[in-house]
Amino acid sequence: MKLYQAPTSPYARKCIVFLHETGQLDDVELVFATGSPLDAFKMPLEQEPLGKIPALERPDGGAIYDSRVITRYLNDRADAAFYPESSIWETLTLEATADGILDAALLLTYEARVRPEEKQMAAFAEGQWGKISRACNVLNERWMAHLSGPMDIGHIAVGAALGYVDFRHSARDWRSENVALASWYAEFSKRPSMLATVPVDPK
Repeated sequence: MKLYQAPTSPYARKCIVFLHETGQLDDVELVFATGSPLDAFKMPLEQEPLGKIPALERPDGGAIYDSRVITRYLNDRADAAFYPESSIWETLTLEATADGILDAALLLTYEARVRPEEKQMAAFAEGQWGKISRACNVLNERWMAHLSGPMDIGHIAVGAALGYVDFRHSARDWRSENVALASWYAEFSKRPSMLATVPVDPK
């Protein structure tokens, strides 16, 4: 299999952490792919017509894409338990919350890095940060019991999301109002799968 990815992509990181945690990393070739909303550049357009990553090319079928689809496929392939039926709706909601943080954080990144400075909108940027801040508050207030339990896809998604916020928006403070979440992330980020996938800008 081939996973089209980039070391700075939080959605790709989510999939690669999942590969580590399920013992499937050696089964997948990591293929570098990059681009932007303005230029597909080296994106795998034959595998993913939307020009986004990650995309997983399978030997037994067509490519699949969107991190949520890929991790669900990998979970079934490994007969893993990261989508527990006993708490499936809570798990999927937690994953969706984390992915929503990523959606907002990526828009915040694009606003600063892609849009010309004279066209940037402070109100838009603050609106995206508001989504991130509210989601972190909810994770801190409602989800710590879940995050303190057996690891599922929600844990990985939250770890990838908070890691990306730190990576691209380190000047913003999500920790001071979310002490329990910050403490959880400090421990989760020490996992070998997280340490092996710390995002770094290419030189």
